[in-house]
Amino acid sequence: MSPTSETAQGGRRLVIVESPAKAKTIKGYLGPGYVVEASVGHIRDLPSGAAEVPEKYTGEVRRLGVDVDHDFAPIYVVNADKKAQVRKLKELLAESDELFLATDEDREGEAIAWHLQEVLKPKVPVHRMVFHEITKDAIQQAVRNPRELNKRMVDAQETRRILDRLYGYEVSPVLWKKVMRGLSAGRVQSVATRLVVERERERIAFRSAEYWDLTGTFSTGRAGDPSDPSSLVARLATVDGKRVAQGRDFGADGQLKTANVLHLDEEKARALAASLADTRFSVRSVESKPYRRSPYAPFRTTTLQQEASRKLGFGAKATMQVAQKLYENGFITYMRTDSTVLSDTAVSAARAQVTQLYGADYLPEKPRVYAGKVKNAQEAHEAIRPSGDRFRTPAETGLTGDQFRLYELIWKRTVASQMKDATGNSVTVRIGGTAADGRDAEFTASGKTITFHGFMKAYVEGADDPNAELDDRERRLPQVAEGDALAAEEITADGHATKPPARYTEASLVKELEEREIGRPSTYASIIGTILDRGYVFKKGTALVPSFLSFAVVNLLEKHFGRLVDYDFTARMEDDLDRIARGEAQSVPWLKRFYFGEGGAEGSGAADAGNGDGDHLGGLKELVTDLGAIDAREISSFPVGEGIVLRVGRYGPYVERGEKDQEGHQRADVPGDMAPDELTVAYAEELLAKPSGDFELGPDPVSGNMIVARDGRYGPYVTEILPEDTPKTGKNAVKPRTASLFKSMSVDTVTLEEALKLMSLPRVVGTDAEGVEITAQNGRYGPYLKKGTDSRSLTDEEQLFTITLEEALAIYAQPKQRGRAAAKPPLKELGTDPVSEKPVVVKDGRFGPYVTDGETNATLRTGDSVETITPERGYELLAEKRAKGPAKKAAKKAPAKKTAAKKTAAKKTTAAKTTAAKKTTAAKKTTTAKKTTAAAKKAAAAKPE
Repeated sequence: MSPTSETAQGGRRLVIVESPAKAKTIKGYLGPGYVVEASVGHIRDLPSGAAEVPEKYTGEVRRLGVDVDHDFAPIYVVNADKKAQVRKLKELLAESDELFLATDEDREGEAIAWHLQEVLKPKVPVHRMVFHEITKDAIQQAVRNPRELNKRMVDAQETRRILDRLYGYEVSPVLWKKVMRGLSAGRVQSVATRLVVERERERIAFRSAEYWDLTGTFSTGRAGDPSDPSSLVARLATVDGKRVAQGRDFGADGQLKTANVLHLDEEKARALAASLADTRFSVRSVESKPYRRSPYAPFRTTTLQQEASRKLGFGAKATMQVAQKLYENGFITYMRTDSTVLSDTAVSAARAQVTQLYGADYLPEKPRVYAGKVKNAQEAHEAIRPSGDRFRTPAETGLTGDQFRLYELIWKRTVASQMKDATGNSVTVRIGGTAADGRDAEFTASGKTITFHGFMKAYVEGADDPNAELDDRERRLPQVAEGDALAAEEITADGHATKPPARYTEASLVKELEEREIGRPSTYASIIGTILDRGYVFKKGTALVPSFLSFAVVNLLEKHFGRLVDYDFTARMEDDLDRIARGEAQSVPWLKRFYFGEGGAEGSGAADAGNGDGDHLGGLKELVTDLGAIDAREISSFPVGEGIVLRVGRYGPYVERGEKDQEGHQRADVPGDMAPDELTVAYAEELLAKPSGDFELGPDPVSGNMIVARDGRYGPYVTEILPEDTPKTGKNAVKPRTASLFKSMSVDTVTLEEALKLMSLPRVVGTDAEGVEITAQNGRYGPYLKKGTDSRSLTDEEQLFTITLEEALAIYAQPKQRGRAAAKPPLKELGTDPVSEKPVVVKDGRFGPYVTDGETNATLRTGDSVETITPERGYELLAEKRAKGPAKKAAKKAPAKKTAAKKTAAKKTTAAKTTAAKKTTAAKKTTTAKKTTAAAKKAAAAKPE
């Protein structure tokens, strides 16, 4: 039945998709016989707290939102912010003759469709409408060929959701009690955090080794041209047949791990270079091999995230946000996919563009076919490609900015995947000679020439290592033959030092998780976003740096929940979840085994105890029961050396020597944005040597109260110590006078006179012609004047004490500037943004430094600084900010209305209806609170991934 014939029959059909943007696009393809509305994502989920759980449920069910004693039955509630939308959908459904559930074609989308059906309870025919691209043909075909809901996919997603709830809600409270409130644990996020922490541990344990070698520049004596250079550069390979040690020959401890190699130090290398100065060299061998490189497979979710990170500077989250917009607006196919398969239509479109844009010489005789999917791929999607049966070139799309750049990347990769191989030759030349001291030295040089670029004309893949050589890089060597004499133009001794393993970037962490088969590729962006938001990881440039907090969290999980963060166990859990999705295992027995440690789940792996050795191990519930064995201080303490210990405290990391309340005890805060591998004994000593505690400046000559200087969480300040009997609460409460130090001051040098002067602020400067008072004040963001609600920044802190009324009035006579940073020069220039093509600078804003191209502003994050930020990092921050889009006004208005309503209700206490409603509501709240307070506190964990 076609859309046209349906319309002719006069039927009304409701189509529900996930997002308003998608609804708008699809509506244009279906015509007047259809109403297209969005669910705006999930409409219901497990309750986020005990207060959301219906009254009939008690005990553990209220805390978990899952009835673990009755086959793990989940309790679903309609999200508070979706109730209005659900009402709207019900109204539309009541006026419709058919319902089409057109959510995404993956487990998540199938689950949303099922929840919609369960909540809306339709009495009309229901169809599951699926598509992987939003084009007119695809949408109309999806309407004509609907299917039934796939309950097996729904069950698999439900099992995953319940598992993640049990994991997060049982383990997170342990972190609150033993590390810090507000933390969370999750099946994949905790393992991802452990990977980042382990890499940092490797860096801390790493010991650099120094090694030397020689580089020789050899001349053929012929006049060169680009196709036949006259010289080549070669590196020393062997001395008397013994291989010269390179970086790969050293272990992380700085010691040689390879036997029978020659380790040259500086003295030996320079002596050998001098001995070879007058040596006659010749070509000992020339080895030539054909070079061939095949194109890369089309994008799937993870490879798109990796390449967007390498080439565009996008984080995984930004990549998925931009890709979502491209998909919803009909430019690309579905962006959450494990598949590298292209449909016949897509292959034909790609091959047509190869011929059109590059010529028939670049088109292989047969279409290229790529391996279907990665292991445990969950859906039957295509690879990510331009939509339609004719690909639009980037110029034809009308796209701009980040969407244009990401579309161009996808388009190039797709077209290149159907092009011919690149071919050429690789050459290795060995050059030898005898040194003056009789030693034989052999140098090697490698070259590569590309005779036919093939797919590289369209696309070359990036690399995680910025120093890596890309596939299209050529290294031309002179045309030489065995026995040819070569003259050594220069031989130099070169020193090197081994480097610690590189920190993960978003791209390399995604790659690592996928290679270990941990988690689902479609969730990696949200996982990385979670560990960044939780403060477990922060960025320095593109590198992911673990915080000291994450060290404490991972330490606890490894020591007391080792299985839950074991890489193999987590991968096996993923296998078992996929077995459930395929109908090869049952959900309830598996969950019983995981949670209770019993229940006879089918199969092996995680379902059989989870350690692969066949021994019975307790379930999750048993693991979280015995918290007495966890020493909170021990799991948050890490030795630095020389008796110094790094501790992760409630208010951040600090170093400590000795025990509190004992003589010689020292303590100092550690900067929150410090990378753990930078905390050396020397730096810890430096921190401890800094003055700390209260610096008594002397008594106030008027009140007699002691004035002290302190270092606080928000910077140094001075305050007065009030007598112990001073009331601190109630009507007669007295607050101590306090003032922040100027930037030029420090706690160990500020004087009593300066402190009293600071505490005298704000200073009344005078009044204007209308009698409005003008004051000079020192605020969090610097000195300023205030007249009513009108504030004006001052350029110098000393002006607070010296500015006159006349000068203040002159400042107020000037037009007000937009923000303090508007009048300030930029702190740093970063270059031209590749998207907006406008200059990017770092400025000082009200909430700290930020990068801007004049259109988009992005605040620097933890780990970024004005001194160290690179242009690439600046472009990345702007890209992520653009991907988020403008703030949604509706989201801001809702709370304001609610607050206003509450205030209005509070004022109108004489209204009988309001009073009665208040009493009824208060009674209900009191009854509910008594029953649920304890459980609600436990269940307020941040949601796991």
